[in-house]
Amino acid sequence: MGKASKPTGDSWASAKNEHQSSPPMNGAESLVRTLVGGGVDVTFTNPGTSEMHFVAALDRVDGMRCVLCLFEGVATGAADGYARMAEKPAATLLHLGPGFGNALANVHNAKKANSPVINVVGDHAIYHKRFDSPLTSDIEAIARPVSHWVRMGASSQTVAADGRDAIVEARRFPGKIATLILPADTAWGEGSGPVAVPPQRARSKVGEHAMRDAAALLKHGPATLLLLADTALRANALEWASRIAEKTGCRVMAPGANARVERGAGRVSIGRVPYPVDQALQLLTGVKHLVLVGATPPVAFFAYPGKPSVTTPPDCQIHTLAEPHEDLADALQRLADAAGASKTKPLLSVHNLPELPSDQKLTPETIGAVVGRLIPEGAIIVDESVTTGRNFFATTEGAPPHDWLQLTGGAIGEGMPMAVGAAIACPNRKVINLEADGSGMYTVQALWTQAREKLNVLTIVWANRAYRILRNELANVGAENPGRKAHDMLSLDNPALDWVSLARGMGVEGTRVTTTAEFAKAMQAGIKHTGPYLIEVVI
Repeated sequence: MGKASKPTGDSWASAKNEHQSSPPMNGAESLVRTLVGGGVDVTFTNPGTSEMHFVAALDRVDGMRCVLCLFEGVATGAADGYARMAEKPAATLLHLGPGFGNALANVHNAKKANSPVINVVGDHAIYHKRFDSPLTSDIEAIARPVSHWVRMGASSQTVAADGRDAIVEARRFPGKIATLILPADTAWGEGSGPVAVPPQRARSKVGEHAMRDAAALLKHGPATLLLLADTALRANALEWASRIAEKTGCRVMAPGANARVERGAGRVSIGRVPYPVDQALQLLTGVKHLVLVGATPPVAFFAYPGKPSVTTPPDCQIHTLAEPHEDLADALQRLADAAGASKTKPLLSVHNLPELPSDQKLTPETIGAVVGRLIPEGAIIVDESVTTGRNFFATTEGAPPHDWLQLTGGAIGEGMPMAVGAAIACPNRKVINLEADGSGMYTVQALWTQAREKLNVLTIVWANRAYRILRNELANVGAENPGRKAHDMLSLDNPALDWVSLARGMGVEGTRVTTTAEFAKAMQAGIKHTGPYLIEVVI
């Protein structure tokens, strides 16, 4: 038998590598693999030095889509929009306390929307914190007011389990904000490998006692109001509510702002509690029994001198049929059974489009008619119109079936980011963002992300060149005789914003319109356009 020869050159290196074990998986990769294994497959990122091992891990793990955002508020607003449409959590990757501070407004909005979101916030290495370097901050204190669950990673060996727990917490119904703080050494140290994530539990059912109480209230007819929110505003649940109303004469409404409403022709149309306090008080006159279905009692957005904070009548009794975490569609179906309304036909919107205005001045009324006429079937409307679009529901209820997403937490600057997230969750649907110009400037960087990701988003900016709602609020709060300084603080003119140039600078095509005819033509073109497009509507 001949003597075996020693491998040389490349063959020797190959043989040597076969006998070497691969390097241990670090904490960051263990965490990313846990997230992907738990169904979290999109992360909206704005990373810094502390997150570089997480960033590097993204290249080693298949299945995670990474979307770069140029401002942290875009990342968290996009995660909110994604969660509303995908009905599962997205992750964000943020840099230290200041980064999370920049993101906070849209985390607040996501919390009010009951959106499941997992924030991964990098921090200094544990041993480095005692030196109080410039970016050192109390991230837990910043995160806690807008998070349902906050945890500081303690070890690279346990950070994957922390990720598992974050997923479990975020998926708790109706949707929670989970914030995991990731010290740099827990990311670069040797990890445990991925940790299995348990399946999500089903929503709990409403108890019989609450069901009997609500059924008894239906005998009061229009003096009873069912206030629906959250998943009670999906098409199937709305049909059950409509059957109940048609059978018993009770009223059905939604809050003023909602995370997601399925509406349009062939679906149930539902009115909303108005934003102006006087209108809300008038509309709710005569309501003796308010039955909450995933909703909270209606209150004024702000305090106003001489006006009540609660908009229901003083003698109105508040009842709860179902909490937001419960199965709202099931509750409404069972309530319909109890009312003998199961076979009653729901009142559905008919396909009834407004006429396109002739070449007229752009006003909220003429704009609403154009939007209502041209919404395509399956569109996702992201509405941050604030004042211009306050009454768009009336002109759009007969449009083809679509989803309508609103600003739920009141912190402006979420419309464009939310459109990013909705477009990534539903790539085959047209996203139309109805955007106020003042609100849009808070997170205009979202246009760049839309261009980079080639997202199918049509952004329509209402360029009234003012914080119009605040001009109205000057009178509402009793601020008398506002002068030049007050009006200047509420003006977006001098210089006027040029939205077409802003969009072009971020890689998004756009056009400016000044009449209804120009707007209709531009909107039709924008709907057909592949990729992002912007229309500046000068009012």
